[in-house]
Amino acid sequence: MERGRGTWPLRMLPAAPALARLYFAAQAVAGAAWWVGVFTVPFVRETTLGSLDAVLVALVDIPLFVIASGIAAATAGRWAFGSATIATAWTLTVTVLLAGYATFTGEAGWGVLLMTAASVGSIGAACLLWVGRIPTAWALAGPFAFRPARSRASPGMHILLTAAQILVFWGLFLGVIPVVVSALEARWGLEIPFPSAVVSAGWALFALASVLGLWSAAAMNVNGDGTPLPAAMANRLVTAGPYRFVRNPMAVSGFVQGVAVGLVLSSWMVVVYAVLGSLLWNFAVRPLEEADLEARFGDDFRRYRDTVRCWIPGSPASRKPSTTSNAPAP
Repeated sequence: MERGRGTWPLRMLPAAPALARLYFAAQAVAGAAWWVGVFTVPFVRETTLGSLDAVLVALVDIPLFVIASGIAAATAGRWAFGSATIATAWTLTVTVLLAGYATFTGEAGWGVLLMTAASVGSIGAACLLWVGRIPTAWALAGPFAFRPARSRASPGMHILLTAAQILVFWGLFLGVIPVVVSALEARWGLEIPFPSAVVSAGWALFALASVLGLWSAAAMNVNGDGTPLPAAMANRLVTAGPYRFVRNPMAVSGFVQGVAVGLVLSSWMVVVYAVLGSLLWNFAVRPLEEADLEARFGDDFRRYRDTVRCWIPGSPASRKPSTTSNAPAP
């Protein structure tokens, strides 16, 4: 398979349909087991459905969720595609409606979390069934598409762009979203109070991670002739500053910051949000980013990748790639 600069591998995974059917089979079994619990265990019914009429919900949910998932697992072709579509669409609908119900009433918080997980799984499995892969390239389209920054004699403009990025991204992903998640956690009755010492540790952890993030951004501006923004990427491969110790110091910083915000807010859901965000970046964004770096910097990046770890900092690389080449690999 060939891949040129600016394009990404879109091949179908050979085992994708089998994996999709396996997921839908597990979902059908789990859904059936949950409904048995709803009708036999009051705790299950109260924490996942609240005051909703279980019989009325079951009349719709069992055929559209349990049975549709089972058909998607047991069949192929149009039957599998159609059943997967029905199960996925219904799961998303229930998740949205149940989230609204839980926010309005303060009930069924665990039901929202279970259905959210089912929605993510159903979407992924449906993609595997429909197109044979999970299309991750959409995450870096439009304004987030990889493009080198305009080369400038002075890093001043890059610094301004990076500062704007920090204000927007930190404000959104470390401010607005965690506050909303924490508020929903409280409203849905899912709070688990943290000790005051953990909250204090969160502040200290956030400060340290922020220093790492700012140091990484400065290294990108000064040494890379660019910014951390995908739409204004560095023109030179950066191996200086924190990049000597870990390949993705800004990702490490963002993950630790997210966990720290969760500790400060005493919100386990925000901590989970940070963990899920790091997993999304690692499995969806990082492969695309590293493919772009390999296409642009060739052997220099490959040597760097082989000597510096991605997540866990280590000793500086013994072999330093050049930081001057900006031409794509032949």
